[in-house]
Amino acid sequence: MTLTRPTADAADAGAAARRQATRRALALLALVAVAALIPLLGPRTALTGTGEAAAPGVAGIALLRAVLFAALCVPVGELFAARLARRVPGAPRVDAPRSWAAYAAVAGFVAALGLASVVATGNLLPRHLADLDLGGLYASRDGRLALLEVNAFAVAWFCARSRRPGTQVWPLAAVALAEALRAHPAAEHTAPTGSGLTLVHVTCAALWAGGLLHVLRLLRSWRAAESADVGAGDGSPAGAALLGRYARVAAVLFAAITATGVWSSLRRMPAGTVMDQLTTTAYGRTLLAKVLLVAAVAVLALCARLRLRSARDPLGACSPARAEVVVLGAVVVVSGLLTALPLPIRW
Repeated sequence: MTLTRPTADAADAGAAARRQATRRALALLALVAVAALIPLLGPRTALTGTGEAAAPGVAGIALLRAVLFAALCVPVGELFAARLARRVPGAPRVDAPRSWAAYAAVAGFVAALGLASVVATGNLLPRHLADLDLGGLYASRDGRLALLEVNAFAVAWFCARSRRPGTQVWPLAAVALAEALRAHPAAEHTAPTGSGLTLVHVTCAALWAGGLLHVLRLLRSWRAAESADVGAGDGSPAGAALLGRYARVAAVLFAAITATGVWSSLRRMPAGTVMDQLTTTAYGRTLLAKVLLVAAVAVLALCARLRLRSARDPLGACSPARAEVVVLGAVVVVSGLLTALPLPIRW
């Protein structure tokens, strides 16, 4: 009796874990499907009634750019969260969760290659291989930046698969810089200022979204180690300490994202026209949707921080933090859509 009962309990626990993993996988697939609909259907909704005309293939471009942004967030977040975890005293000595950096690099490479093919056809969607002018990519600024992103993700994949995955930081930094330069052509008034703002904005956003995702993955592995009595230390205080460290840095990142976002918006929509353009232009409508999502993220982050201070159950902060990750994913997708829409007119 005593020999069979633990075996039955272990089997039940294993079955419950498999069912939970299946539910999580299905939920993830559903979220990915919904996220893909935003850039595919969003342009039509945003442009309705504005009198603006979008570039051909704007939905596909928006989807590719959203994938590129997500592919940047994942490895940057892993490096950031791993650095925070190494500084947590008493952290369980267990293997880190399996890295997603290599998969993200492949997705980023494919997205960057797709965007480069659009540039190679004169910002049109290619229909045949003969439409591609690969040599022309080297002759234009946008083409060189597109090639830089393709090569950077390829190098990031090699770095992720190497014995020193921390070297990914350099190709990933090149992607962020290329995005900042691409968003502000040299002919733009005070282009260096705009590129600097975008670089800070993109970097902080990648650290915030990707960092939180990997922190939650680390906490799950630490909890599993604690429940199985693997390694030294208690996962709960270490997990609360890791969340606390992340929350302090996230507050600074949020301030930087807000400041650079507001400044960049005012550069494209002067203060006197902001309220009108937020509702009458596709760019403004999408920006308003992004602002509302970021506000929801801020509320969830505040809830997580308040729960983190609870002495009774500090890891209760994980629940709003998981919701925060989902909304941050939506922010990333909407950001991809925002970059594909026509810029507002400076009145």
